This record gives sequence, structure tokens and C-alpha cells, in this order.
Amino acid sequence: MSRIHILMYHRIGDFPKRMPSHRAQYCDLPRFAAQMAMLKRFGYTVIGMDAAVAGLRGAQPLPSRAVVLTFDDAYVDFLECAAPVLKAHGYPATVYAVAGMLGRTNDWAVPEGLAPAPLMNAAQLREVRDLGFTVGSHTVSHPRLAQQETPRIAEEMSVSKRMLEDVLGERVDHFCYPYGSHDLRAVHAAADAGYVTATTCVRAVATPADDLLTLPRKPVSQGNTALGVLWKLLTKNTPRHPPIRRS
Repeated sequence: MSRIHILMYHRIGDFPKRMPSHRAQYCDLPRFAAQMAMLKRFGYTVIGMDAAVAGLRGAQPLPSRAVVLTFDDAYVDFLECAAPVLKAHGYPATVYAVAGMLGRTNDWAVPEGLAPAPLMNAAQLREVRDLGFTVGSHTVSHPRLAQQETPRIAEEMSVSKRMLEDVLGERVDHFCYPYGSHDLRAVHAAADAGYVTATTCVRAVATPADDLLTLPRKPVSQGNTALGVLWKLLTKNTPRHPPIRRS
């Protein structure tokens, strides 16, 4: 069966302190560079989300060791730190932007004890697109969707798509649930909004058996070395709960 490992990153940069919590929010740049080199060294092929869709649908063959790279929130440090490493390897990636907070900071994270960090503005998102990366939606305001009323869920998904399409001048086909928070209402809202894929925080490998609107991912944390990421790729996680599927 075709398998795709979708890795989840957030911030890439210089973080001298080890974070006791929220470790999946950070990846030190030297470790990130080593992780990207490891993928090539061990025969992994990094593909974009569109190629992943084609492979999961059976429209085209997938490489035996396929990896998709995703980056949540669209931090400025993706452009400053991650993008040069990715371009050096020729790797595609998908960056999920919070459409209503472009050019601001990750205000949603401050109550959780995280320091404010700058998010890319519209011009920087277009630069990311022009570099060959894919920009996806991460809602308008980064709420936990499963905790919202149904109209709010639909609005966060549809409005963010339109906003980003206005910024980029092209279709936005890919979505990511903030915090991984989703329920059947959110999945149906993603379909109604016209998204092709949506990614979660369910830790597993993606296969053709998965709904494209509830794709699993494997988070990379601050403490993960290149070998630690390799171990994630070699491990077949079993989700704790059955994945949410559309009937």
C-alpha cells in the first residue's frame, strides 16, 4: 500500500533555551538542516501536497519513501531560516497561514505561555509562493474548531480561503486544523469550502484509506535529532481513536 509521511513543523530558528512544554512549536535551525540532509541520505523523496493527493488517489505512483513537509502558522522564520535550507535541497513544502493575522504575531499562543512571534505579511506570503512553496489555509483566527458553533466553523474555513486567494491570486486547496482540533462538522465544512486536503495532528502515516480531509501527520519537536526524525519515519503509529470520516 502507498504510504506518505507528513511531517509537521512550526517555527525554525535559533532557540537557545530548551522549552519544557510546547516543544513541537520549535525546531533549532542546525537540527532542521541535519534532518533535511538525513532525508536525502536515507533515500526519502520529499513531495508536495498536490503530488501526495495524486498518489493517494492512485492517479500517479508514489516513491517508496515519500515525505511531505508542512509548516503551521506561516512564521517569518520560515522565510528567513527554513526556506533557504529547503531550496538548497530542492524540497517542496506547504505553509499554512492564519489569514486574518498576516503581518501580526501569534497572539493566540501568548495565553498558553509562548512568546509572541512575527507572522508573514501578504508580500512575504507571495514571496514564499514565488519560491515554489505551497500556501494553505489555517483559518482566519486560529481557534479550536471543534469547540466552535457550526456557523463559526464554516466562516473560519471559507473566509480564510477567500482571503488567501485574494492575496495570492490563485486557488488555495489545502487546509490545516489549528491544534488539530476537528470534528465531523469541521470536516464537512472543509469539503463545503472546496479544500482538497486538510491535515490533523493524528500521529500516523497517510495511506489511500485516509480521508483527504483528515490526513495524519507526525510532529517534529525541538529535541528531535535527525536520527529521531528517522525513527518517526520508521515507526508506524496507531491512532488512539478512530479517525473521523465523512459518510
